Amino acid sequence: MIVEFEEGKPLEIPTDRAWKVSKQNQQGWRFDEFNEKGWKSAKEVVEFGQLPWRDLTQPSGEGPAPIFRKSFTLNQKVRSARAYISGLGYYELYLHGKKVGDHVLDPAFTRYDKRALYVTYDVNDRLRRSDNAVGIMLGNGWYNMPTLAVWNFDKPPWRNRPQLICQLHIEYEDGTTKIITSDRTWKVADGPITFNSVRSGETYDARLEKDGWSKPGYDDTDWRHAAVVDDTKDILSAQQMPPIKIVDTIRPVEITEPRPGLYVYDMGQNFAGWAQLKVTGPTGTKVVMKYGERLNKDGTVRQREIGRFVKRHEFQTDTYILKGEGLEVWEPRFVYHGFRYVQVTGFPGIPDLGNIRGRIAHTSYEQIGRFECSNEIFNKLQENMTWSYGANFFGYPTDCPHREKNGWTGDAHLAGELAMFNFDNCAAYTKWMNDFMDEQQASGEVACIIPTGGWGYHWGNGPAWDSAYILIPWYMYLYYGDLGIFEKHYARVKRYVDFLTAEKAENHIVSWGLGDWVPAKTVTPPVVTSTAYYYLDALILSKVAGLLGKDSDAAKYADLAGTIRDAFNAKFFDRNTGLYAEGTQTAMSCALYQGLVEPEDIPKVVENLVANIEKNNNHIDTGVLGAKYLPHALTENGRADIAYKVIAQTTQPGWGYWIARRATTLWEDWGGRASLNHIFFGDVSAWFYKGLAGINPDPDLPGFKHIIIRPNVVGDLTEVKAEVNSIRGKIVSEWELDEDKFELDVKIPANCTATVYLPGADKNKVVEDGDPIEEAEGVKFVGVEGGYLVFTAESGEYEFEVER
Repeated sequence: MIVEFEEGKPLEIPTDRAWKVSKQNQQGWRFDEFNEKGWKSAKEVVEFGQLPWRDLTQPSGEGPAPIFRKSFTLNQKVRSARAYISGLGYYELYLHGKKVGDHVLDPAFTRYDKRALYVTYDVNDRLRRSDNAVGIMLGNGWYNMPTLAVWNFDKPPWRNRPQLICQLHIEYEDGTTKIITSDRTWKVADGPITFNSVRSGETYDARLEKDGWSKPGYDDTDWRHAAVVDDTKDILSAQQMPPIKIVDTIRPVEITEPRPGLYVYDMGQNFAGWAQLKVTGPTGTKVVMKYGERLNKDGTVRQREIGRFVKRHEFQTDTYILKGEGLEVWEPRFVYHGFRYVQVTGFPGIPDLGNIRGRIAHTSYEQIGRFECSNEIFNKLQENMTWSYGANFFGYPTDCPHREKNGWTGDAHLAGELAMFNFDNCAAYTKWMNDFMDEQQASGEVACIIPTGGWGYHWGNGPAWDSAYILIPWYMYLYYGDLGIFEKHYARVKRYVDFLTAEKAENHIVSWGLGDWVPAKTVTPPVVTSTAYYYLDALILSKVAGLLGKDSDAAKYADLAGTIRDAFNAKFFDRNTGLYAEGTQTAMSCALYQGLVEPEDIPKVVENLVANIEKNNNHIDTGVLGAKYLPHALTENGRADIAYKVIAQTTQPGWGYWIARRATTLWEDWGGRASLNHIFFGDVSAWFYKGLAGINPDPDLPGFKHIIIRPNVVGDLTEVKAEVNSIRGKIVSEWELDEDKFELDVKIPANCTATVYLPGADKNKVVEDGDPIEEAEGVKFVGVEGGYLVFTAESGEYEFEVER
C-alpha cells in the first residue's frame, strides 16, 4: 500500500517509527500524512461486511446509521495522542462521550474507488490514565446514496455500506507507544439515526439513543462485533484542506401558520445548512421539517423548482421523534439543505421564533477580500455573492445546495476569479484538481460534474465546462504564484488539449459541448464558445509549458493556439461588418475577452458590442459565459462606463433586477424561474475589484508580486473601497470623487511593486500625501496612457490626489 504524499510521491522515513509526518501545504493548511507503515495495523470495518450492491433486490442505505465503540486502558501518563480516521461516507468521532473536533460532513466527497480522505485530530487532552472509550457514528453521505436522481449516484462503482478505518497513536512520557486500531474487536450497533440521505434528509428517533455509548464502562455485551472488509488503504490520502464547519447560527425573522398545525419559519436569508430544533413534548411525537427557498401562494413551502429530479424519498425533509424527557435540542448530522424557509409540522403545542435556529455551514475557508462602494445595488450583489459562494462549497464547488449539489465544472471556473479575490480557498481547489485527476479518462476526456459516479460524459461537458481543469490552476498561478499545481497536473491538462485536437476538433473548430447556458433571450451557438475555450486552453498550456521549461511543448501549443485563432476568425468573423457570429453579445465579448480579435479589428468590434447593448436599453443579453466576458471585455477596451450601466440595471434581465426583487443570493437564471442559489453569475464580484477598485494581478509577476492599480471612475459612483489580503500581504485601493478632486489611497505589500493609473492628463495636478508628485518618495512618473497618468510605486501606503 502506498499513500499519496503532496506531489504524488510516497512518504519515506527510514525508521521503525516511520508512520506520520506533520506538514504544511502551499496554502498554509496543516495536515498529517501517513506512509505505508502508518496504516499497516488498522483494518477497515463495517457493520455487516461488504455487500454486492448490484445483486441487492431491496433498496439499500435506508437502514439505521451504525455506531461503533472500542474500550481501552492507558496505564501511563500520555505525552501526545493523535487520532487518524476515515469514515465513509461521513463520520463523527467521540472520546469519553464527547465529539472530537468541530468538523461536520467529514471527510470531503471524492471518487471513493480512487481516493478516500482521512483526517487527523490531536486528542491528547481527551485521554485519561485509566479506562477510555472511542466511539464513531457513520452516515451514508455520497458513499452510499439511497436516493434516486438523474445523476445516478445511487449506482456508482464504489457504493457500499458505510465503513471506517481508525487509528489512535498514543505516545507515553517514557517514549513508548500504544496504538489502538480499528479491527474486529470493535463493537457495533444500530444508532438513533434511522435514515439519512444527503439528497433527501435525516430521520432521528431519540427513543433509540444509547446513553453513554461512547463512554468507558458502557455495557456493550449485546452489541455485534464489527466485520473487517477488504484492505483499501492504498487509496487513502490526507485531507489537506479546511474542513466543512458550522460557520454561523441565525435566528428566524418571522413565523406564520398557513394551515392549522403547519408553521413556516422565514430565516430571512437563503443559505445552506440545516435547522436546529428545540422542543418539549410527549415521547414518540414526530416533528417534520421541510426545507425550501420559495413559498406557494398559500404560504406553505414550495419545492417544485428544486425537488423535481429526486425520486423515491422525500426531498429536503428532516424528521425528529421525541424521547419525551424535557427539553430536547436536535439537529441533523449527515445532511445539508439549501433553503430560506422551514416548514414545521407535528410540533407539540405552538412554536415560537425560539424553537428554530439556522445552522450555516460550508468549507471553512477564510474571507480575504472586502468591497464596498457608493452604489447600494453593487454592495448587495457583493453580499449575495458571499452567501451563494458559501452555500456552494462543501468540500468541492457545487452548482446549487439543494436540487443537485453537483460539482459542475463550468459553474466552478466561472466563479474562480471571484474566489481568488474574496476567499482563501486554494487548498480546497487543490483537492478538487485531484478529483479531476481521479476522474479523467485515458482519452483525456473529463466529466461535466466532478466527483461523479459515471454520469456526465454524454451530456453537459465540452470545453466551456471542462476548461475548469486548466483555468482554476491558472487562476491559482495568477493570484497566488502557485506553479506547483501545474507541475502536478501538467501531463493531464496536456492530455485534455490533445483529446480536443484528436477527437473533437474539425479544422480546429470544436462544436461539441454546452454553450452559453441560460441566455437572456439571444442564443449564441456553442461552437463559438467551445472553440474559444479550445484556443484559450492551448494558449495557457503553451505559457505553462514555457514556465516549466518544456520549450518544445511551449512552441507546439503556441502554434496550435495561433492556428485555432485563425480558424475561429475565418469561420465566425465578418470583417466587413465587424461582427462575430451575427453580433450576439456573447460572441462579441467572447472574442474580445479571450483575445481572439486581431488588433486592427478591436475598435470596430467594441463599437458593435456597445451598439448591441445600447439597442437593448443597456441590458445584458447573454447567458452565464457571456456574463463573465462582457464586463471585462468592455472595461479592458475603455468602456467601463457601459459595463457599469449594464450591471446597475434594475429591470430584467440583469443582476440589479435580482436586487430589486429582494434576492438574498445569486440566481440560476435572469428571471428567477429555477434555483435561487447559484454562483455561476458571480464573476461580477471580480469585476468590482478589477474594474472599479482597479486591483489587477500582473501575469508576468504573478501572486501580486507586481500589482496593477487601474480604477475606473464611472456612472454616478463617488466612492469605492476594496482590499485583498493576498499571499504577499494586504492590498488596498480606495478612491473618492467630489467636484474638485479625485483621491486614491493605495497600499502595496512589502517586497511588491505596483503600476498606478490616475485619471487625468496633467501630472502637475497630482499630489501625494500633500506634496507635489515629483517629491513623492517611492513614486515615479511613467507617462500618459488612455486618459490616465501612469506611475510606478514601491511597497508602502500612498494618498494620491488629482485636481479636477
